[in-house]
Amino acid sequence: MEMNNIPEMFQSKLRLMIISALIRQPLSFSALRQLTGATDGNLSVQISKLSEAGYITVRKEFAGKKPLTTCELTPLGRYSFRQYVELLNSILQGE
Repeated sequence: MEMNNIPEMFQSKLRLMIISALIRQPLSFSALRQLTGATDGNLSVQISKLSEAGYITVRKEFAGKKPLTTCELTPLGRYSFRQYVELLNSILQGE
């Protein structure tokens, strides 16, 4: 990945926060909202963009009678994020 080819998905602070939070484990919408401090509407929009790009999967189900939305990083999302982090490391190291 080169600086002039940074994917649009990494050009938003909230999308970076979502991807960073999902790097270790899948999280619920509520957990993501709490971690990011985003509003429901903004978080929903950014999750949709990441899902459409193939970076995350979104699973909607019910826990008892309550809806539960869970997000998980896809292999593409994990690979792309790793490439982005490697680019940032190379910039910091002056390569």
